[in-house]
Amino acid sequence: MGIEFIYPEFEVVRDRDRCIACRVCERQCSNEVHSYSPVRGVMISDESKCVNCQRCVSLCPTRALKIVKSNCRLRENANWQDETVKEIYKQANSGGVLLSSMGNPKPLPVYWDKILINASQVTNPPIDPLREPMETKVFLGKKPSAVRRDSEGKLDFSISPQIELAMPVMFSAMSYGSISYNAHASLARAATELGILYNTGEGGLHEDFYKYGSNTIVQVASGRFGVHEDYLEAGAAIEIKMGQGAKPGIGGHLPGTKIVGDVSRTRMIPEGSDAISPAPHHDIYSIEDLRQLVYSLKEATEYKKPVIVKVAAVHNIAAIASGIARSGADIIAIDGFRGGPGAAPPRLRDNVGIPIELALASVDQRLRDEGIRNNVSLVAGGSIRSASDVIKAVALGADACYIATAALLALGCHLCRTCQSGKCNWGIATQRPDLVKRLNPDIGSERLINLMSAWRHEIMEIMGGMGINSIEALRGNRLMLRGVGLNEKELGILGISHAGE
Repeated sequence: MGIEFIYPEFEVVRDRDRCIACRVCERQCSNEVHSYSPVRGVMISDESKCVNCQRCVSLCPTRALKIVKSNCRLRENANWQDETVKEIYKQANSGGVLLSSMGNPKPLPVYWDKILINASQVTNPPIDPLREPMETKVFLGKKPSAVRRDSEGKLDFSISPQIELAMPVMFSAMSYGSISYNAHASLARAATELGILYNTGEGGLHEDFYKYGSNTIVQVASGRFGVHEDYLEAGAAIEIKMGQGAKPGIGGHLPGTKIVGDVSRTRMIPEGSDAISPAPHHDIYSIEDLRQLVYSLKEATEYKKPVIVKVAAVHNIAAIASGIARSGADIIAIDGFRGGPGAAPPRLRDNVGIPIELALASVDQRLRDEGIRNNVSLVAGGSIRSASDVIKAVALGADACYIATAALLALGCHLCRTCQSGKCNWGIATQRPDLVKRLNPDIGSERLINLMSAWRHEIMEIMGGMGINSIEALRGNRLMLRGVGLNEKELGILGISHAGE
């Protein structure tokens, strides 16, 4: 073996007076950090394997453990920072592309935190959401631009297929394979109970979850994994995945170690084979090609379901969205660069794409300027962290929001950023049966329902404080937003004024 240049990132601190050598930490750690030394009669730790998932800390019966960030640092250098040097060491050792999970950790601007919400006082009094009507329901899909009448002069009430949501939030795409059966079960059950939808991701739909079809979005990605007639018929909507916010311009890759059992059958590929989605759909090289797929999917499902096109937020996103709105798609989902992937090369994750706030505002304005905003609904995703983020997104022009990382946190995720390893100690991003069973779908769905119920109450409270009583009245209402610490260009793209104006 060569020299190991990297000191462990985390240190296990064990209180010897409290530790009773019960070995719970050893049994619970899938990374094999903890072990028992029969010679010394004590627990020992291999800190080089620790990812700080906090499983051992949470389950230690005597609170004898804590994980701390190592204070061992390389020599300070403003250009060659610790992380940069250590990544070079890793690549020099392995010769491979580095992978990481759970979104962009860089200190880039978070525009949600620089946008403030206006409140009503006297001339436009606030609304009491506990005693006055407050509508959080939304419909996603193409809307008519004008009142229509039939040949006899009667009002024409026909409308394109719509998704009905009890609140403007959905669970975003996380494929079966990248996350566990129990995680999918939790999402499906919660979506059904809440009256919202969850997205299968690009891994197909397990046969046990077809019963949740009316609350399911089925995804068609470039690899076409698990796509067949029954799958398309099962969902309430179909999503074409063109891009992902955390890794625009590249495809997906699920390691063969996760392609086991039901995952293999659901994806319709052999066990142990890597599931690699190419970066492009090899039948889509123009808006005209995309239009052909959109209408092929509509034909296959007898025009009963809306079709979503999901794209990553990139620099020319407004022009891209304008083309998609003319392709026949009913909904555009825009995924910002802070979205949390199961695995992405850090070089792309940290350097490609743009924030969802800027992308959303520019797309909404472009579609309004071209008079085609009603052609599509807009769904925003990529680090939607709270009810206030949802409110701000809707005011910037979104019809609804996708959440993924927030949902995983509700299930117990500790953002240890090693989803690609398949060793998730919380039973979420794993296919190992001994780990999968750690996530109880009954408890998981209950926690998701609690989170979304809390967000819905907060959404109503915030809208009430704004003097607005419906999501529809909030959509695109940028007069209710103000910026702080933003320059004129940023304010111009967002379409909002600075605080105090």
